[in-house]
Amino acid sequence: MELNRERLLELVQKYGAPLYVYDANKIKSQYEKMTTAFSTVKRLKLNYACKANTNLNILKYFKSLGSGLDTVSIQEVELGLMAGFKPKEIIYTPNGVSYAEIKRAIELGVRINIDNLSVLETFGQDFPKYPVCVRINPHIMAGGNANISVGHIDSKFGISIHQLPHIKRVVKNTGLHLDGVHMHTGSDILDIDVFLQGAEILFEVAAEFKNLSYIDFGSGFKVPYYPGADETDIDYLGERLSERFNEFEKAYGKPLTLMFEPGKYMVSEAGMFLASVNVVKQTTSTVFAGIDTGFNHLIRPMFYSAHHEIENISNPEGRSRYYTVVGYICETDTFGSNRKINEISEGDVLCFHNAGAYCFSMASNYNSRFRPAEVLLIDDKDYLIRRRETIQDLIATTEDIKF
Repeated sequence: MELNRERLLELVQKYGAPLYVYDANKIKSQYEKMTTAFSTVKRLKLNYACKANTNLNILKYFKSLGSGLDTVSIQEVELGLMAGFKPKEIIYTPNGVSYAEIKRAIELGVRINIDNLSVLETFGQDFPKYPVCVRINPHIMAGGNANISVGHIDSKFGISIHQLPHIKRVVKNTGLHLDGVHMHTGSDILDIDVFLQGAEILFEVAAEFKNLSYIDFGSGFKVPYYPGADETDIDYLGERLSERFNEFEKAYGKPLTLMFEPGKYMVSEAGMFLASVNVVKQTTSTVFAGIDTGFNHLIRPMFYSAHHEIENISNPEGRSRYYTVVGYICETDTFGSNRKINEISEGDVLCFHNAGAYCFSMASNYNSRFRPAEVLLIDDKDYLIRRRETIQDLIATTEDIKF
């Protein structure tokens, strides 16, 4: 995301640091990039995977673009309804949740995606007429990290493609209304041919059921983490998969909707995380830049070695030096090691790019720190969409007892 550095510094002056900033124009351009890539498909529905960023105002913005919503918890479902999505615009794809939560989703009237045979059988007995989707595990290894590859044989997600006869038996025995089939192989997909291989598996599954209304191909499309980095070629994927989908729909003999559930692809590049430098500390081997945040606010680098470009927006013309950027959490808390950054001084503001997805949504109050504010830019006008927390927020759910 390219924003004027002076504008970002103005936002820090106005709202303080650390601070999350999101550019609505970038979200819109990503959304339109996908719809354009699949423009030859008559019925296309993008469902924003809101676990990437669940701020209510972000959800409302996706609603304004015409998006549906992909959710993984009943709380996300309820947020989606609060944001104005109609129940059938929301698909609920849980994993390992209680049956009571699934029943609650039925009460709310949303689309349901099931990835467990025993749950599917119980569901079919209890709610045979309620439209349901099944999540297939195609046993394909895809994704940039073991923690975000979810379609391989050792994954907890989905019903194995080899268990297709069991799915067919459940449908036959219970009269289950199977409305859709789904797959999601993982995040950071680069190999289009591997993705298309999974798509062929899903087409084979879909051909076994004659009353489907949609096929959901998940997402996991890669965004560039630094200038010149690899990313998923959406235009090429759109060309290849659209042609194949249209062929399949014609052979299937009834209209089908092509669904995707992009999350990170939609919001990652739209986000920036701004933090102030507390200290510059030189040791016998390293120069540390210590900032006023930690993995409590941005856990991705520590959690799965995610790369975020770090830029000193206070000194963009300074000479380059090498720094290890660390946070204030009282354990190893590293954002980037031995990074080449324009010379850093105490008080400078550093900008972390690609901070729109799985950043604030994974933030915590570890070390009893306050979670930061969030700002949304719409045509360069700034809106505070979440205030910075206070000490009262930390104790708001605490019950006081007397000793």
